[in-house]
Amino acid sequence: MDALQLVALVAASAAIAGLARRTPVPAPLLLVAVGLAASYLPGVPDYTLDPHIVLPLILPPLLYTAAVDSSYLDLRANIRPVALLSVGYVLFATVAVGWLAYVLVPDLPLTAALVLGAVVAPPDAVAATAIARKLGLPNRITTILQGESLVNDATAITAYKVALAAAVGEGISWAGGLGEFALAALGGIGVGLVLMVPIHWLRRGLGDSLLQNTLSLLIPFVAYAAAEEVGASGVLAVVVVGLFLGHRAWQVDFATRLQEEAVWKMVAFVLESAVFALIGLQLPYVVQGLGQYGIGEAIWYAVGVFIAVVVVRFVWVYPATFLPRFSARVREREPGVDWKAPLVVGWAGMRGVVSLAIAFSIPVVTDGVEFPARNLVLFLTFTTVIGTLVVQGLTLPPLIRLLKLPGRDRYAETLAEAQAQSEASRAAEERLDELLADERNALPKPLADRLRTVLERRRNAVWERLGAVNEITGETADDTYRRLSREMIDAEREVFVQLRDARRIDDEMMRTLLRRLDLEEAAAYREEAAD
Repeated sequence: MDALQLVALVAASAAIAGLARRTPVPAPLLLVAVGLAASYLPGVPDYTLDPHIVLPLILPPLLYTAAVDSSYLDLRANIRPVALLSVGYVLFATVAVGWLAYVLVPDLPLTAALVLGAVVAPPDAVAATAIARKLGLPNRITTILQGESLVNDATAITAYKVALAAAVGEGISWAGGLGEFALAALGGIGVGLVLMVPIHWLRRGLGDSLLQNTLSLLIPFVAYAAAEEVGASGVLAVVVVGLFLGHRAWQVDFATRLQEEAVWKMVAFVLESAVFALIGLQLPYVVQGLGQYGIGEAIWYAVGVFIAVVVVRFVWVYPATFLPRFSARVREREPGVDWKAPLVVGWAGMRGVVSLAIAFSIPVVTDGVEFPARNLVLFLTFTTVIGTLVVQGLTLPPLIRLLKLPGRDRYAETLAEAQAQSEASRAAEERLDELLADERNALPKPLADRLRTVLERRRNAVWERLGAVNEITGETADDTYRRLSREMIDAEREVFVQLRDARRIDDEMMRTLLRRLDLEEAAAYREEAAD
C-alpha cells in the first residue's frame, strides 16, 4: 500500500463515517458495506490487512483511548461479570466453537479448528457500546461491554498462540499452555503497573501541553512494545496504563486535558473508520484464497460457524449471569437482573478487526510445517466478522427498543450533578474568603463580587477581564482575578474528584463537570496565553 492509497483509504473512510452520522445506520456497518462494494469496483487497489501493522500500530491506540475513557471504579465494581466475559467466555468460545467447527468441516484438524475458535472468540464492542450509549442503556451494561472489549483481545491472542503451536506440531502441553497464558496475563499487568506511575509523573513534570500531548500519543506504543518485548501481553499493559492515566487525568493541567481529548477523538475516529473499511475491502483476497474449497461449500461452513458463535455466547452468558447469584454475597453486592440484560449482552457480540488481524497472522509455513486449511480459516473468520456486524449490528438497536429496558435515570443524574456543583461551589466560596482575607490578594469590590457570582453563572457566561494594579504584589487586577479564579476552580475540582471516589457521582458526570471548569479556566487564561 503506497502513500496515495493510504491517504485515499483514510479520506474515503472518514467521509463515509461522517455520512453515517446523518443516517440511522451505525458507522461500522456502513463502512463495512461500502468496503465490500468497493472491493469489486475497477480501479480500487488491493488493500491487504497486514497483522504486523494492525496489532502493534492500530490496536494499542484504540485500546488506550477506550481505557482512558473508561471508569476504573465502575470496572472494579463490575469485575466479576467483566472477567467472566473477557477471560472465561473467550476461553470457552475458543474450545466450543473450535470443537463445533471440527465436527462441521470434514478433514479439518482439531488443532486448526481450535485456532479458528481463538480467532473468532473476542467480540469487538466498539459498535455495541456506541449503540448502548446512544440508546441510553443502563450504565452497568455499557460498563460490562466496554470492560469486556478492553481485556478479551489479550485472552484471545494468548489462546491463539497456544493453539497455533499445537497446530504446527510444537507439542505444547496443557500445562505449558496455562503457563504461557499466566505469563502473558500477569506479565502484561505487571508491565503496566511498572510503567503507569513514571509515565504519569513525567506527564505532570513536562509542564507544557504540547509536549504532554506528544507523550500521550507515544504512551500506548511504548506500553505495548515493552510488554511484548518480554513475552507479556501488550494489550493488558496498554489497558492498565490507560485506566490509571484516565483515573488520574484531573491532575494534569486543563490545557493538556482539552487538547488531549480533541487529539484522541480524532485519532480514534480515523483509526476506527479505516479499520472497518479495511474489513470490507478484504473480500476479494479472502475468496481467492479458498483454493480447493468451493465457494458454495465454504458458505455452508460459514453459516454453521456463524450460528455456533452466536449460540455459544448465549450458552455462556446466561449461566454466567444467574449461577453466581446463588451466592448471597453476590446478590447483596450486585443489583438484581432479569432475562433482558443478558439477552442484550449476548446479542452484542459483534466481531471486528482484531479477529481478522489474528487470522491474517496465521503463518503459511512454520519450521517447514504447513498450517492446515489456512485459507478456509481466513474465509470463516471473515464471514463471521461480517455476519455478526450486519446481523447483530443492525438488529441490536430494535431489540433494545423492543425489550424496553429501563434507561438511565436522568432526573437522579441531574439531582446528583446539582448536589455536586453545590458542594463544589461552597468549597470555592470558602477558599475565596480565605484568599481575600490576605491583603496580597486585595481586589476592587466589583471584581470580588464577580468572583462570588461566577459560580452561579459558570454554565452561561465568560467573564470579562478588568485591569488594575495591586501595590503589594505588582499584579494587575486581571492577573489577580485570574489567579483567584484558578484557586476557586481547583477547589471545585478537588470536590468533584472526592465525590467520584466516594461513588456519589460517576466518572462520566465528573468528566462533564470538570470539562466545564476546564473551559472556564481556558477562557480565563486565553489572553494570558496569547501574551
